[in-house]
Amino acid sequence: MNFLRKRLDQLLVKLNLEISEDQRNQLFDYVKLLNKWNQVYNLTSVRDPMEMLTKHILDSLSVNTYLKGERLIDVGTGPGLPGIPLAIINPNKEFVLLDSLGKRIRFVQQVQYELSIKNVVPIKSCVKEFQPEERFDGVLSRAFASMSRMVEWCYHLPKLDSGVFLALKGQLPRDEILALPTWCSVVDINFLEIPELEGDRHLVILSRKV
Repeated sequence: MNFLRKRLDQLLVKLNLEISEDQRNQLFDYVKLLNKWNQVYNLTSVRDPMEMLTKHILDSLSVNTYLKGERLIDVGTGPGLPGIPLAIINPNKEFVLLDSLGKRIRFVQQVQYELSIKNVVPIKSCVKEFQPEERFDGVLSRAFASMSRMVEWCYHLPKLDSGVFLALKGQLPRDEILALPTWCSVVDINFLEIPELEGDRHLVILSRKV
């Protein structure tokens, strides 16, 4: 595990993010918990903790630069991706982590407890049934659904005037962009450089047309 921690430190340096020692410890402990629980509950298809560093931790943190506002929701969070890594390095932002499967939310709750993460709110619900008291600055989606389904299912979640959808994708999904509903527009498309991760990664930012 010492080698895993050293490897995490090496990879985080390449992201050019300011991450404290305590936050690095939390990220490392998160990977350990994910690996432990995954052996019983099958939370992710990535079985090797070393691969989790790039495919889960770095992949999640790569969108940090594009987060605006203080209140975000991660829909279809699974085992807390990208919500947990982003919450760890953004203690002043609130992250609601939403998933319909109880075992995933139970894992997120355990991570929240063991790592003393104060800015995460785990919620078990289907996204279409979830009605927040307050809308969000950003709606995050990673491996959740096509973009047209994402924005339709999450239509009620972003703030009306300034909220955005942030869709993490692999290759640039041109067909999905063409299939977007008429009320939705692409604000920006960003190529994400993730150290030592094979394949392309993109972040597509969307909003309602004004």
